Amino acid sequence: MKREIRLTADGSPTLYVPELDETYHSKHGSVQEAKHVFIEHGLKHAFTQFEKVHVLEIGFGTGLNALLSALFAFENKLPIKYTGMEAFPVEEQIWTALSYSSVKEEQIYYNELMRSKWEVPQELHPFFTLTKTAVKIQEWQTDDKFDLIYFDAFGPNAQADMWQKSIFEKLYGVLNHGGVMVTYCAQGQFKRDLKAVGFSLEALPGPPGKREMTRATKN
Repeated sequence: MKREIRLTADGSPTLYVPELDETYHSKHGSVQEAKHVFIEHGLKHAFTQFEKVHVLEIGFGTGLNALLSALFAFENKLPIKYTGMEAFPVEEQIWTALSYSSVKEEQIYYNELMRSKWEVPQELHPFFTLTKTAVKIQEWQTDDKFDLIYFDAFGPNAQADMWQKSIFEKLYGVLNHGGVMVTYCAQGQFKRDLKAVGFSLEALPGPPGKREMTRATKN
């Protein structure tokens, strides 16, 4: 899969995939989108329900969401266990050219999480343990339970196989009761499928460039 580095409106980088005509993040700002969707409306919300949070990320990609989650855990001294799923890992020569922070310590964390071995848990700091798994979600099996899911796949038009009802049934099954899934997407069919699976939905204000995002809760 060919990937090209592009800058977004907030100055942070993303990757562009020509064959899909899709970017990994919003052109309006990679970091501000990730913070808005996954940290503000995902992680902070989850910590109102759970004392420690097990996160599952669908679409580990450039590691941005994992980095922001690790920084949140360190700054707030809140424990996070993080599982990042990625079927097509980003090559080292690509991610080493990305910079999401001008703070040296934060860039060190980023390098550590990207260099961590696949399928092996690694403690990034005392409040954050990362396990990366290189597998397609359709083939993934687990006995783990999660409190929060970051659903960060490419959009339905670009990657329709990731937005099937069967995928959301699987994700509903691995969530603990009271757990949530957050995503930038607010497509009508997507939300109808979530409701059919059993989720209750909230339409929340979207990040810059999007009117809405979705938070789905397992009651």
